[in-house]
Amino acid sequence: MHDIRKITGDLYWVGANDRRLALFENSYPIPRGVSYNAYLLLDEKTALLDTVDRAVADQFMENLTAALNGRNLDYVIVQHMEPDHCATLNEILRAWPQAQVVCNAKTCQMIGQFFDVDLTGRVICVNEGDTLSTGKHHFTFVMAPMVHWPEVMVSFDTTTGTLFAADAFGSFGALNGNLFADQVNFERDWLDDARRYYANIVGKYGAQVQALLKKAAGLEIRTICPLHGPIWRRNIEWFINKYQAWSSYTPEDNAVMIVYGSIYGHTENAANILAGMLADKGVQDIRMYDVSSTHASELVSEAFRVSHIVFAAPTFNMGIFTPMHDLIHDLIAHNLQNRVVGFIENGSWAPASLKLMKEAISAGRNIVLDLPSVSIRSALKEDQLAQLQALADALAATLPQEAEVITGEIDNMAMNKLTYGLFVLTANDDDKYNGCIINTASQVTATPKRVTFAVNKMNHTHYLVMRNKRCNLSILSESAPFSVFTRFGFSSGRDVNKFADYDKYEMAANGVPYVTEAANAMLSLHVVEMHDMGTHTLFVADVTEAKVLTGERSVTYQYYFDHIKPARKPAPAPAAAEPAKEKWVCKICGYEHEGPLPADFICPLCKHPAEDFEKVSPAPTSEPAPAAPAEKTWVCKICGYEHKGTELPADFICPICKHPAEDFELV
Repeated sequence: MHDIRKITGDLYWVGANDRRLALFENSYPIPRGVSYNAYLLLDEKTALLDTVDRAVADQFMENLTAALNGRNLDYVIVQHMEPDHCATLNEILRAWPQAQVVCNAKTCQMIGQFFDVDLTGRVICVNEGDTLSTGKHHFTFVMAPMVHWPEVMVSFDTTTGTLFAADAFGSFGALNGNLFADQVNFERDWLDDARRYYANIVGKYGAQVQALLKKAAGLEIRTICPLHGPIWRRNIEWFINKYQAWSSYTPEDNAVMIVYGSIYGHTENAANILAGMLADKGVQDIRMYDVSSTHASELVSEAFRVSHIVFAAPTFNMGIFTPMHDLIHDLIAHNLQNRVVGFIENGSWAPASLKLMKEAISAGRNIVLDLPSVSIRSALKEDQLAQLQALADALAATLPQEAEVITGEIDNMAMNKLTYGLFVLTANDDDKYNGCIINTASQVTATPKRVTFAVNKMNHTHYLVMRNKRCNLSILSESAPFSVFTRFGFSSGRDVNKFADYDKYEMAANGVPYVTEAANAMLSLHVVEMHDMGTHTLFVADVTEAKVLTGERSVTYQYYFDHIKPARKPAPAPAAAEPAKEKWVCKICGYEHEGPLPADFICPLCKHPAEDFEKVSPAPTSEPAPAAPAEKTWVCKICGYEHKGTELPADFICPICKHPAEDFELV
């Protein structure tokens, strides 16, 4: 029986899951199995994006046949020739002999390497930036060499904002009914497998992933369809930020990984004592692993997560204990960089592992190796505890702090300005400043002075606050001009520098700017808690500095709408007995245009050209047309954008400021 899933209107998942496979690529344990994702677009022309592994070929062929429902298969877009995504390609080409293969030159060559198939006249060879139209959908192809094979490319559907990402943004793990990442607790149940997948499969090619991410930054991505794991349609920025960290070899967490090899337990004993010393120093995230019993893929993944690693191993046959030797060389093969590393060696008569471990790991870039080392002979003795303590002290001293609490003078009167109003939340991205408009901030305790504020996860400022735990809140006054809201509220800091050509700010003691334009007070905040609220994160923060800037009243949300936001133009009164006008409807987004349609007309909503509009015939005049549902107008309370129609979909997103349907009001 077929098992297909609808993603959007005409896009379907036709892949399959494999829970029987024990080792992915015959190397990596996958106790939760793996999904092989393939996608079918049923447009005017049909297009299949990638195939699947031979292990699930029968299910895939049944799914594809059922989804086509008798239609012809016009295109097979091949993004990656690894057999877990192309093993069934030959069967597809035999079953649908008229289907054309869309691929790049390297892929075409590899097809010939894998299969004995004649593709004469059946290949559409694409290059960087080439396009393909299937009807209302338009694909742009982006080359992604060495992510993680040289022929890889990704496909971007400009119509829907869907990125078909090949092996990028994938994960180990079979899909358990829920197709989308927002339907599961991804951070709890999937992140470890996603990191392990990235680190082991793609981790060596960080520079190439960075190049792809830079290209992707220029695309308006609304959905990511990977070849393994869940599909992303919400909170995409969070996962992209993970890829930014992994591919730049930036530690994901300030944490210590102690990986030890121990033959009779003495080296393990030293590692345990070190972990206790670190705990006494206040280090919270400490993970310990036995290199002999933990699969290397788990250790490689953990090394990509943590900032600090301690290798503890005995000397074995005048070399490094074999499992530790293999791990260190595996880490270097995966291009691990930018880590602080410490060592414990054990040698009963001729210790050699310390020197050899240092030499091996030093092949990585930007590896800090100058921490005190520990060398024990057989078993740790009382007089060697000082060596361990010195290593623990050095590790704790070099651990990046979550955020340094920097305090300044607190003016209690500034807290009185805090009301349900509008604020500019500012944060730093190294030497680049950023900020956004928020409307949810309030004081929760007086001792300590503590506030809460909520930020939409789509905002770049959200990412900066999560990362640095340090920000400022500028409380806007009634004199705030609309330009403040357009500058900080109607664009993303990922795309523009909001502080460019702007000098109406000052620096707080915490090194973060705060806005002085039409602000009556400022608060510097140090985040102490974060709570996931779905589309937003609720931050709890201590006030570390506060000052009154002016005596003006704080602007309330209502005042903003009544006096600052430009008034909405009223709809013109309908003319009496006006003859029916011709009407054109955008096939992409449903926008309606009355009157003649100019050849150079551009849809104001989805930006598609006149060719994507179709003329709607007026109802016959011989009989009165049935009464159509009354058209209504919803106005975005944030930016003033107007949505017209008979209803406002629950999942509607404002095309201007990206706020959800709950921030619209019916006029």
